[in-house]
Amino acid sequence: MGHNRISGTSQHTQRDSVVALQERPSAKVLIIGGGINGVGTFRDLALQGVDVALVERGDYCQGASGASSHMIHGGIRYLENGEFRLVQESVVERNRLLRIAPHYVKPLQTTIPIFSTFSGILSAPMRFLTHKQGKPKERGAFLIKVGLSMYDFFSRDGGSVPRHQFRGRTRALAELPKLHSGIKYAATYFDASVHNPERLTLDVLQDGEKAGLGGGLPGGSARASNYVSLVSMGADGVLLRDELTGKEFEFQADVIVNTTGAWVDLTNQAMGAVSKFMGGTKGSHIVLDHPELLAACNGREIFFEHTDGRIVLIYPMGDRVLVGTTDVDADMSEDAVCTEKEIDYFFDLVGHVFPTIKVERDQIVYSFAGVRPLPRHDETQPGFVSRDYRIERSVRTGDDAVATPGGKAAVVLSLVGGKWTTFRALAEHMTNDVLRELGMERKVSTAKLAIGGGAGFPATEQGEQEWIKKHMGPGLDADRVAGLLTRYGTRADAVIAYLNAGHDQPLRSTRELSVRELEFMAEHEQIGHLVDVLIRRTSLAFRGLVTGELLNEIAAALAEPLGWDAAAREAEIRHAQEVLQRFHKVDVHSLVA
Repeated sequence: MGHNRISGTSQHTQRDSVVALQERPSAKVLIIGGGINGVGTFRDLALQGVDVALVERGDYCQGASGASSHMIHGGIRYLENGEFRLVQESVVERNRLLRIAPHYVKPLQTTIPIFSTFSGILSAPMRFLTHKQGKPKERGAFLIKVGLSMYDFFSRDGGSVPRHQFRGRTRALAELPKLHSGIKYAATYFDASVHNPERLTLDVLQDGEKAGLGGGLPGGSARASNYVSLVSMGADGVLLRDELTGKEFEFQADVIVNTTGAWVDLTNQAMGAVSKFMGGTKGSHIVLDHPELLAACNGREIFFEHTDGRIVLIYPMGDRVLVGTTDVDADMSEDAVCTEKEIDYFFDLVGHVFPTIKVERDQIVYSFAGVRPLPRHDETQPGFVSRDYRIERSVRTGDDAVATPGGKAAVVLSLVGGKWTTFRALAEHMTNDVLRELGMERKVSTAKLAIGGGAGFPATEQGEQEWIKKHMGPGLDADRVAGLLTRYGTRADAVIAYLNAGHDQPLRSTRELSVRELEFMAEHEQIGHLVDVLIRRTSLAFRGLVTGELLNEIAAALAEPLGWDAAAREAEIRHAQEVLQRFHKVDVHSLVA
C-alpha cells in the first residue's frame, strides 16, 4: 500500500516522540521505516542496549506490513522455488510465534481442494529449475502430497501443529459440502494466522521502547516516532521532517538501517546513493460480509491454485471473509489500490471452488493493497520471485560522507525482501550485522521472549474465560473485557486500570470503544491521525464498521489529548474519509456541516 500520502492537518501540540529525537539528535543507529522488519530490528537492538532511533514517514505498519494476507505461514509454495532454507526458517518461526505471541498468532486449519492426481509432475521441475512459467499446469495430488510431506518434515522440531491429512472426494465433500463437486481430493494441514498485524507491530515497538528505559540517556536509549520522514543526507547527518508540523531537524548516527520495503531504492536516493535492489509486486485483497461463504469455509482457510497457476486464498476472519491475493508488478509512482479487474479475479476464484455461491460488489466492506518488498526480478514471473531476504551494505565516503558522532562516514544497511512470518529471525540477522559494525556483542536472544501482551496470555479457552471474569466490573461487561483482551493481550491489564482511574463513557456508535480508551491510545500509542484508530489501532475499518457518527465521536474524544481545535477535527474527519475512499473503496458520509 502507499503511505496514504494525503495531506493531513497540522498538529497544534508538539509530540513527545518527536521532541525526544530533537532534544538529543543523535544515536548509534537510525532505522528508517516502521514496518514489522524495522520495528523488529528496533526491539532487538534495544534489548542489546544499543542507542537506537526509528522513524516512519506514515504510521507504523502502514505499508506492506499492514496489507498482508494475515497469515503466519511456512510458505509451502516456496518449496517449488527450491527455497528450502526459507521454508525451514518460516516453519520454525511460525511455531515460535505461536508460542511468543499467542494473543495475536493462532493456529489456522487450511484445506487445499485438488482436481487431479498427477497433473503438473512434468512442469514442476521446469518451474523449479527456471522460475519461469509457461502455460499454467495444475498441481495434482501427487505433487501436493510430496510438498506437504516435506512441510511436515520441516515442522517436526518444536512443532505444535498436527500433520497434514488427505481426504478423498466423498469425505472432503462431507466436511465442506459447498466445494466444487469435481474435486478428487482435499488436503488439510495447519499454518497460523495473525488477525491483528498492526497491533502486533505496535507491541514489538513498545517492547523496544521499554527496553531502552533506565539507561540514563535523555528520552531513553530506544526512541521511535511515526510521521517523521527522511528528507536528505548531508555532511551534518540526515535531515528529518515531522510530517504533522512540517518542522525539519538534523540527526546523526553511525549506522543507518534502511527498512523501507518497496521504497528502499527511493530512500537510498534521498540519501544521495543510487541503488536498484527492488522490484516489488502488488498484492490486493477484499473483505466480504458474506454469511454463506463464511459458513462454506467451515472455519478453515481455503488455499488453492487458481486457473492461472496463482496460489490464492479464501480465509474466514471472525464474521468476515478475506479473499486474496494478486501478484502483479507494481508501479511505485502510483497508489497501491485494489482495482476493478482484481475484484473480478477474486469473484472468479471464489466461483472456481464454490461454484454455487454468488458474490456481489455490495458485499465488499473493505479492500486493500500493498507492494511486496521483493528484489528485482527482470524476466522471472512475479509469483516465482524469491521471498527470501538479503542485507546490502554500503559506506558513505568522500565529499558526500555523512558526519557521525564519532567523526567517520556512516554505514548504510539496506534490507531487500523479507516477509511477515520471518520478521523475528530477520531482525536477529540485521541486529547481528549492526552489532558487528559497532564492535558489540549480543546480550539477549529474542527466540523465546514473549512479545507484549503475549506474556502470560491464557493458554486455553477456559483460561481466557477466567481472565475475562476476573477483570469484569462497572462499565466492563464480559463482551467489553473480551474485546480488550483480543485487542491488547495481557496488556489489557494496564488499559483496564486506566479506564477505571477516571470517568469513562462508551461511544454511542460502537460498543467496542470508550472515550477513556481513546485517551489511552492518544497517550500511549502515538496517534497521528484519526484514521490510525480506524485502520491500525482497531479493526473497525477492516470489518466495514466505520460510520459518520463514529468519525465524529472519535474526533471529539481525541481533540483534547491531541490538541485539535474545531477546524483540525473537521480536517481529520475529511482526511479519514479520503483515505478510506481512495485506498480502501469505503465511502463514509460525513456528519460534519
